[in-house]
Amino acid sequence: MTSPASRDATDAVRDLVRDLVRIPSVNPRGAPGDGGETAVAAHVRDWLGRHGVRAEMHEVLPGRCNVVAVVPGRDPAVVLLESHLDTVETDGMTVPPHDGEVRDGRLYGRGACDAKGPLAAFMLAAAELARGGPPPLTVVLAGVCDEEHAYRGVLHVLETLADRHVVGALVGEPTGLVPATAHKGVVRYTVRTSGRPGHSSRPEEAVNAISLMAPVIAHLAITRPAVTPHPLLGPATRSVTRVRGGTGPNTIPGSCEVDIDRRTLPGEDPVAVWHQDRDELTALGTEVDPPFTVDPALDTPPDTPVVTALRDALAAHGRPCDIQGMPFGTDASKLARAGMPSVVFGPGSVTDAHAATESVDLAEVELAARIVVATVRETGRRLHERPPSSVDVPPPERGGGDPRLDVPLLERTHGDCPEDAPSQERARSSSRVGIPPQGRPCS
Repeated sequence: MTSPASRDATDAVRDLVRDLVRIPSVNPRGAPGDGGETAVAAHVRDWLGRHGVRAEMHEVLPGRCNVVAVVPGRDPAVVLLESHLDTVETDGMTVPPHDGEVRDGRLYGRGACDAKGPLAAFMLAAAELARGGPPPLTVVLAGVCDEEHAYRGVLHVLETLADRHVVGALVGEPTGLVPATAHKGVVRYTVRTSGRPGHSSRPEEAVNAISLMAPVIAHLAITRPAVTPHPLLGPATRSVTRVRGGTGPNTIPGSCEVDIDRRTLPGEDPVAVWHQDRDELTALGTEVDPPFTVDPALDTPPDTPVVTALRDALAAHGRPCDIQGMPFGTDASKLARAGMPSVVFGPGSVTDAHAATESVDLAEVELAARIVVATVRETGRRLHERPPSSVDVPPPERGGGDPRLDVPLLERTHGDCPEDAPSQERARSSSRVGIPPQGRPCS
């Protein structure tokens, strides 16, 4: 790519990240509308098209699209570059959320580091890999919707790539340019106490459901999950994240609910964790609902080719290359569970994500793009130097493992996908980008 000292290159990075941030794309979290994800997807498609990379938009939910691009390689095996289009809400921000203001080399705004900075780095890398001869491996770039809520975008990508051999995936999130091979999973559920409502002037005739919940919350505050800490992730955690109870200031509440966020470690089955918690908490007189979010943890082996290639690329660019773990969840766990070795990587710090002054260092975005290019090339070299018996591994079957954690569980949790487009429409799209899209193409 162009020298880091090049003003043109620096301006191009700034303009790309700023244009992405200036398109609001707050996840609607199940409400009608797309929040702007589709507009971001269209911008990604058009920008890539101007830089020699063919891309298409695929409808995932009504009016909400992924964008998928392909850089054909000398080998049809795929390296996936995946990041998300949506952001969290802008409430409480102390900088303009969608101006893309630049100060001292940092660009400010919602999504700057989570995850439009990483997405921009992947776009720049794809454009560079498309220049000149084909890269050693085929590169698929996927910008996905709904990462911040129900993961529907990445689940759609799994369908799109079901027949492709994905040898590695880089998932764009703000890791501070360190390779993250592990992150926690999560299971979330609601706990309920039931009392008997009554007038607050005669509390002795009622049963206060909030009072019944108080010792449960106290129990949750002093107990810790009985699981050995992970060397990269530390301990599992369990937190009360929301409390709901009462109907008015002069009424004894007849019901109270709390939401629980239980962060799981690699090796833990989130559904089994929920069963354990349910038995523990029902013994305290509560009702425990089935989980409304289930997401497995990530723990990619450090000797996976895409991981070792990324570490070598980081070292070659003078960056720390020790693997780390992240406490938050990402799309990488869904990709890894489908058989795609995944590592989380990108510019920006998680301490800036979702923050009132969210921002990203533009020099990090440009450096991330260079490192991604080097990683793709090094992954191809490593795979092609291995003995044929280790290279020609058939694509893993999708959806294996514990059936309780299969992708359909997540789908049932969050509603239904749109119906597939007619087969002839899918065939037309497939001939243009070289992968079989699922669902209706977006305009």
